[in-house]
Amino acid sequence: MPHGSNLLLNRLARPALARIAAHLSVVDLTATEVLAEPYQPLQRVYFPHSGIISCIVELADGGAIETGMIGHDGEFGAGHALDHKWSLNRVTVQVSGRASVIASDRLRVLAGELPDFKAILMMYEQFFLSQVQQTAACNAVHDIEARTCKWLSRMYDLAGPDLPLTQEFFAGMMGVRRTSVTTVAGVLQSAGLISYSRGRLHIADIRQIRARACECDEVTRSHYRRMFRAAETGGTDRP
Repeated sequence: MPHGSNLLLNRLARPALARIAAHLSVVDLTATEVLAEPYQPLQRVYFPHSGIISCIVELADGGAIETGMIGHDGEFGAGHALDHKWSLNRVTVQVSGRASVIASDRLRVLAGELPDFKAILMMYEQFFLSQVQQTAACNAVHDIEARTCKWLSRMYDLAGPDLPLTQEFFAGMMGVRRTSVTTVAGVLQSAGLISYSRGRLHIADIRQIRARACECDEVTRSHYRRMFRAAETGGTDRP
């Protein structure tokens, strides 16, 4: 079943997934495609199989900063669908991929009928909020190199070692000047951790990238592991 490529859908019992699958379709996600605009109602919920969806806060001076990434480990739009809400920020496709999609109204009905499905959706919404909060703290206190390595680690988890990435886009997502990104990329490339050419970035040594990342990288991944492990065991996961 292609929908099982999404880790949240794959966690469902087969009868539940089969019931939901009748209302899912698979679509291509194209880089720069806009999935949501501020104050617009959301008509569909996305469960990525591949690629990356970015949630972006736009600033009054024309700048923007990414607050969270969504990939095959999550979904976009379920929280809005369950609460009849609209998006407060712009949401775009950062890296092309594919996703299972379902109408927001239909998801709301199915979540009401399938408690385990609703529980998984709400758990992911809690995780995503923790990711946004961690990003806010990270942007406030950590240096650009550590933040860059954290960002690359998350990109690697969701999209692998080869990324379509311009320095302008990278700087925009990080909320820093392009010259700062150029300097950090040069340091990482000289150390043999990445290679960069013509808008394509290759992560050559993810272990060292993670060693240079701030603690926010492991904290975010740890939140996900602990929350869903606790759900699988029916209790609270402890260190």
